[in-house]
Amino acid sequence: MTDHEETAGLPDTAVEQYLERIGAARPDRADAGALRELHLRHLLAVPFENLSIHLGQDIVLDEKALVDKVVAARRGGFCYELNTAFAALLRALGYRVGLLQARVIGPDGRAGIPYDHMALLVETADGERWLADVGFGDHSHHPLAFDERGPQADPSGTFVIEEVPGADGDLDVLRDGKPQYRLERRPRELADFAAGAWYHRTSPESHFTRGVICSRLTEDGRVSIAGRKLYRTVAGERTEREFGSDEDLRAAYRELFGIVLDELPVVPVPDERTP
Repeated sequence: MTDHEETAGLPDTAVEQYLERIGAARPDRADAGALRELHLRHLLAVPFENLSIHLGQDIVLDEKALVDKVVAARRGGFCYELNTAFAALLRALGYRVGLLQARVIGPDGRAGIPYDHMALLVETADGERWLADVGFGDHSHHPLAFDERGPQADPSGTFVIEEVPGADGDLDVLRDGKPQYRLERRPRELADFAAGAWYHRTSPESHFTRGVICSRLTEDGRVSIAGRKLYRTVAGERTEREFGSDEDLRAAYRELFGIVLDELPVVPVPDERTP
């Protein structure tokens, strides 16, 4: 890994605070076992959420600002935010990390915009390469072996990374046979993702501007708030309920995600008269 690799920049105090945030111990060395543990702990502690978009808060693609958001503000974020912060932690712990751009594959089989998604190519001290992704919401619990082309079992399903014929070396990441995103192998710089982040926080075509989501992995399933509904999945069984009051909704954000909100996110209602 040579192109656009960032150097470790987190001070030691920030590393310790980040590890405390996700409930992980500092690993003795940057190996695959430690990466697997850090990846899972991150998913269990830090939610995938788009609250900033609906609270009128800016999203700045700056490593320090994003680490501060996750660690000091105890918030989450979406792919650009979460994977940038996680990459900073990994580099400080001795891993080599590259930022990979991907295009999310929709239910209709069509790929999204360039820089639609960010994932991480992580190289361990032993030279092993892994695809890490703590910013895709409901996805693999553990990193995927980047150079493996056979099925990879994960608690959330069976994943395959496969070559895309005639696509200049691009890779498709599949879960249970369904394409999730198309990945470029070439590492990029953080600034390259600015247009994708701007699109997702401003465009009416982006699913992030159309609704509020806050979701994280749990030990026995998943818990999510979407709009004014709570969704829980426990051992494969999903339940949902609607919040009766704003205070109930605020309490759920606080108790389930550790997010304290002075005001609730608001999704603009489209004007039907607008052509």
